[in-house]
Amino acid sequence: MRLDTPADHTHEAERLLRTAEQYPGDREPLFLRAAAHLELAGDRARATTLYDTLLSTPPEPENPHLVRALKAANLWEYGHEAEARAIIDGLRATTPTDAAAWEIAGEALEAHDELEASEETFTAAARALVPLPHEQEVPYAAQSLLASRHRVRRLLAREHDDWDVLADRLHLGAVPLDELHDPKRTWALGSSDPAELQAEITRLRSELGAYRTALSRPFPVAVLLWPREELAELLAAYPELEAEYPTHEAHLTDLEASLRELAAAGTPNLGIVRGTVPSYEAFAASEGAPPSNAALLPQYATTLAARGRALPWPPPRTSPCWCGSTAPYADCHGKAEL
Repeated sequence: MRLDTPADHTHEAERLLRTAEQYPGDREPLFLRAAAHLELAGDRARATTLYDTLLSTPPEPENPHLVRALKAANLWEYGHEAEARAIIDGLRATTPTDAAAWEIAGEALEAHDELEASEETFTAAARALVPLPHEQEVPYAAQSLLASRHRVRRLLAREHDDWDVLADRLHLGAVPLDELHDPKRTWALGSSDPAELQAEITRLRSELGAYRTALSRPFPVAVLLWPREELAELLAAYPELEAEYPTHEAHLTDLEASLRELAAAGTPNLGIVRGTVPSYEAFAASEGAPPSNAALLPQYATTLAARGRALPWPPPRTSPCWCGSTAPYADCHGKAEL
């Protein structure tokens, strides 16, 4: 569902808050998603109220640093700079272990031209989460953080350091980070050379997926996975969905291929949510639609992700594959060729 107007975002926020009443155990991710929609609707004061509710009423948030970072970024956008700065200073002092909290704080400083403070924040995060020398696999969230640090340092005309080199190595996009983060890129927009303009279009497309909006930052773009037994039950009850899932093997292959396409396009924060027939039927009932309606499937996946049910993709190459096999991801669906 595409949300184009402030009213659309307000409506979606209300729907998420109703869902939170149905699933109080998932209150935190649902409140955060609702707050993000309220920010996009321009209702920043109400978004702050949701952040405050999470921080002040039981149960305590699982990730209070993330909630505080989002609150700080939101406050700064509607004139509460001093309070936002105080929250960010407090976050840095507590050294969060969550990359998203660091990144949101760093981006808030960057967005308000506090480049020195932003670089210091990103560097403190890198020091805490990716200590050098680093030879282990870097989680995706930390990779995104290093890329953001690289961007700010390019704006400051800093020489590459070891973290910048690591960010370059981890970046898999078609456009190198140095080119993507070149401060002189805006000059190309005034060019009359078609080749230069086409090159900038390519860079913008690469950058678009990696740009973390208020809505997408803490929430994954989730793809729906049906375990074998659940898919068999689903198709037995609703054979109309067989066109979506011809076989379980094809479903798994298509899922991995879809995630790789999203990753290649620069989409950040990808995840997988596992479907079950009872919860899908309950979701369809809440939407007033028949479960046989294939248009519900992506909405179901989005709702599961909003409830915090998504597992990050890709998993570490040596970890069990997301499909449920006991094989390492690198030897299963993580092979270079499917």
